[in-house]
Amino acid sequence: MSGPMAGSIRVLIADDHPVVRDGLRAMLATQPDMELVAEAATGAEAVARARALRPEVVLMDLQMPQLDGPGAIAALRDSEPAVRVLVLTTFGTDADIMRAIDAGATGYLLKDAPREQLFSAIRAAARGESALSPSVATRVLGRMRAPAEEALSPRELEILQAVARGLSNKDIGRRLHVSQATVKTHLLRIFAKLGVDDRTAAVTVALDRGIIRLPD
Repeated sequence: MSGPMAGSIRVLIADDHPVVRDGLRAMLATQPDMELVAEAATGAEAVARARALRPEVVLMDLQMPQLDGPGAIAALRDSEPAVRVLVLTTFGTDADIMRAIDAGATGYLLKDAPREQLFSAIRAAARGESALSPSVATRVLGRMRAPAEEALSPRELEILQAVARGLSNKDIGRRLHVSQATVKTHLLRIFAKLGVDDRTAAVTVALDRGIIRLPD
């Protein structure tokens, strides 16, 4: 087998599972325009190796010991902005996706993506273009395009935060000097905006989307 082509895309694999690294290494070896320069088993190791070797693309798992994926992505964005990070993970919750993208990931793929999709995402990342697997792209764009009416009002946020603290409608009404019926009306509006039908789901969705935070 011939060596990597001149000008090939230099890739670093960061994943704490040896089996995953083995699979990715074998897949990269089939592509003449890609060269594996290093592997890392922790987030801290990924940052150190990327700083030392300056690969074009880092394939980054999100759940890793010693600095998780988003932490490693943010560290690299600050010190090695030219290194593109492509998240490759089994996790696809909205919160995970947004954390990775906020941290500066160029792309986000789920580990069950077909290999051709992975290769084209690596090539896109190397060109500085973003690559999202279709299921992820739909959700990210949906969140970015959330209509204005979905935004919760300050009073609705206050009520939802109180619900997250475990307060009853009666307690919330007393605290905000409104009737229980008014609290209920606000809650129904909140449910409609978040697309849920009970208090627990409203809190879960709001926490997941970063709309409210759990009280310390």
